[in-house]
Amino acid sequence: MPDPKAAQQKALNLLDDVIGRARKAGADAADTVMFESVSLGVSCRMGEPEDVERSESNDLGLRVLVGKRQAFVSSTDTSADMLDELVSRALDMAKLAPEDPHCGLADTDLLASGLADLDLFDAAEPDTDALMARAKTAEDAGRAVKGVTNSEGGGASWGSSTVALATSGGFAGAYSGTSHGVSCSVVAGDGDTGMERDYDFSSSRFLADLEGAAEIGRRAGERCVKRLNPRKVKTAQVPVIYDPRVAGGLVGHLAGAINGQSVARGTSFLKDSMGKQIFADGITITDDPHRKRGLKSKPVDGEGVANRRFDLIADGRLTTWLLDTASASQLGLKSTGHAARGTASPPSPSTSNLYMAAGAQSPEELMADIKSGFYITELIGFGISMVTGDYSRGAAGFWIEDGQIAYPVSELTVAGNLKDMFREITPANDLEFRRGTDAPTLRVDGMTVAGT
Repeated sequence: MPDPKAAQQKALNLLDDVIGRARKAGADAADTVMFESVSLGVSCRMGEPEDVERSESNDLGLRVLVGKRQAFVSSTDTSADMLDELVSRALDMAKLAPEDPHCGLADTDLLASGLADLDLFDAAEPDTDALMARAKTAEDAGRAVKGVTNSEGGGASWGSSTVALATSGGFAGAYSGTSHGVSCSVVAGDGDTGMERDYDFSSSRFLADLEGAAEIGRRAGERCVKRLNPRKVKTAQVPVIYDPRVAGGLVGHLAGAINGQSVARGTSFLKDSMGKQIFADGITITDDPHRKRGLKSKPVDGEGVANRRFDLIADGRLTTWLLDTASASQLGLKSTGHAARGTASPPSPSTSNLYMAAGAQSPEELMADIKSGFYITELIGFGISMVTGDYSRGAAGFWIEDGQIAYPVSELTVAGNLKDMFREITPANDLEFRRGTDAPTLRVDGMTVAGT
């Protein structure tokens, strides 16, 4: 594995060279970003190796500004001749681009002066044999669960990446990170009685934090068998419980609604909600880019702006929009350090480690008084309007009777409006950081469940 510090410095030297070429060629301002990555993944099925994939990528992106016009170009070729061509092409494109009064580099007073060490890089690099052994262990454990009849396979992966960013406004910084993963997907039942599929996975920055492969496989198998012989239920308005596997989606919908671009365009159902009570008292939703070993942690945003932890929702109230430089300019505000970017498009606001804080009740206590309700483990489709907040999605899971999981159900639709749903959310105490956007088990009262 390459030394991460050496890789970072090499990338920064290249980006400094590109910025210099752009300014010399006539750009009023410029920024450039580089993503370098190496990944290795394997999969097996029915105990036999199926795929081994390794990839290496090196992608550079350049933005140039000429007055209030900007253009973006990218390349995987970083030879000197190609860099000159890249700069020339970007400037030609910028001169033809329409003026954008809100484009520009981040304010210099907002730039990060240093990058925090977030403990994102694990020196452990597994080889193909180690990954295949992990994948087989996961699949074997899933297939060993009574009732499992087939397998879609086990998988394991590793990756390493370096991100570097430099701007003519005075910022230059880079950081590296690693990832480890294991997964399993199995099938239960047969053609006569019906078949169901389910899965489980774990991902982490460090191998030491990865869940055991056998545990991942066992949970996948047990979840799959529990879904056999689902029933249909009649349409009703009932309390709904969101399993943590799907609960994070509701937090993600909030992030979409407070994205500065949507607010500036007037296309968010929360566009007039700043400072208002959106959730119940006591609800906190946090975005924390500096969480140690976090799956989406980063020490700086995509424009070089210093980032930090924000309680987006504090005691139920909305405290901030998610802003990059352009959306902040449109709203007459300052960037909140939420810019994310690729190599060939403008920065845009995005979250990092986003989560809803845990509540006081256990999941069992949360559903104890539900006479009839729906426990959701899977959501299908995306029938959501971010303009009105209307929410409608296909769903499957389990029916609740007298406070207990009673039997599996499928082919249902759950519907409501996100404004109403947010006000009715009650979180349980089982928050785990497994996906990057996380929530504990959530209860939402008064939703419509459409069945037969």
